[in-house]
Amino acid sequence: MTVHQKVLDGGHRAYMLGYLETLALLERLHRLLLDVVKDEFERIGLLEINSVQALLLFNIGENEVTAGELKSRGYYQGSNVSYNLKKLVELGYMHHQRSEIDRRSVRVRLTEKGRRVRALLAELFSRHAEGLEKRGLISAAGLEDINQALKRMERHWTEQIRYIY
Repeated sequence: MTVHQKVLDGGHRAYMLGYLETLALLERLHRLLLDVVKDEFERIGLLEINSVQALLLFNIGENEVTAGELKSRGYYQGSNVSYNLKKLVELGYMHHQRSEIDRRSVRVRLTEKGRRVRALLAELFSRHAEGLEKRGLISAAGLEDINQALKRMERHWTEQIRYIY
């Protein structure tokens, strides 16, 4: 009997199925978010950056960060952060500056062009939130419950990475 069969044969079956559904939903929602941003940018004719790059700009906001901080702060989840930063700098969406103390470290921040993209996304997300609220699809308390549950999952996964492997 495999580990997978043991889990599904025992009392954990319903929990495991719910967990797998949550994982699938997280993955689909992330892809849908990227598609929503892509569609909005196509609608307004902003085609020189992709949705991953746009979300990176949105998440950085007014902060000045290093590439390493992007991942540690949760601003960026992809493996190609260097490529996207380089592209955003080349296209004029971000400033970059080498650290005076550690020449290997580069700090980045948004340019005015980058802040305009951030504002576009903020407006898009505001419209989405307003639509969800008006239609009564998720209450403020419901959002808080979802966020708290996801934060607990995030902490659990972080512990798995730090302490198990």
